[in-house]
Amino acid sequence: MSLQDPASHISLLDAVWLGLVEGLTEFLPVSSTGHLIVANRLLGLAESPLTIGIQLGAISAILVLYWRPLFDALRGAASLRASEQPNLLLQIAVAAAPAALLGLLCDDWIEERLFSAEFVALTMAVGGVLLLWVERLVRGRTARVDSLLSMSYSTALAIGGFQCLALLPGTSRSGATIAGALLLGLTRTAAAEFSFLVGLPILYGAGVLKLAKEWELVSGPLLMPMVVGTFVSFVSALVVVRPFVAFLRAHTFAPFAWYRLLGGALLLALCASGAI
Repeated sequence: MSLQDPASHISLLDAVWLGLVEGLTEFLPVSSTGHLIVANRLLGLAESPLTIGIQLGAISAILVLYWRPLFDALRGAASLRASEQPNLLLQIAVAAAPAALLGLLCDDWIEERLFSAEFVALTMAVGGVLLLWVERLVRGRTARVDSLLSMSYSTALAIGGFQCLALLPGTSRSGATIAGALLLGLTRTAAAEFSFLVGLPILYGAGVLKLAKEWELVSGPLLMPMVVGTFVSFVSALVVVRPFVAFLRAHTFAPFAWYRLLGGALLLALCASGAI
């Protein structure tokens, strides 16, 4: 299938599909980037700044859903009063720092060499195996951290180290941070919610930088697809996050691990057949 030039017109329907894929997968441990790469290939599209725009739409849903704890943390930081509890904003900043630094150093190299359907298929499958392994390790273990208010800054930094794995396409940012958080003693719900929040500086920072580089496209032929795709990803992410957290209160991440394994195998088969 031949790919369109990224500067060519992307239809509003394409934008809707990509927005749905992003919004439904960004916060699940299944790799939204991997799904977007595959979706672009299936639609016959080359990579474009639209992908970055719709990621900003999805992460904006977290601002809406978690505005209260973020606002309380901001108010606490502004008061300059010492507190026995860690500040959520500082936890997020500490956890985001390793991936932000590594991303600045390696992002162009990764985009040029690793953004392929074959690589995504491999990392999806390997990520599924690792997620099952993590679930096996933590089975029966009592979590030490059931609230982000009791998580130390050193634990946040360690989770940030795991998030660096997400720079590899198909790994899943949420999957890497959730797995690391589980190994470090967080409950499943606390691990998932921190993975949502730590994406705020990473996705906003990377998104603004990349959109600035492609501003001519973004403000021109991609403007309306960008608006539509971003809105769709925002709404679909709003719909997904709360049920996902509720699911984790009574279930493990095993279903997502098996999904990754099956998805990786299917994608490898499609690549081998030439369909993608």
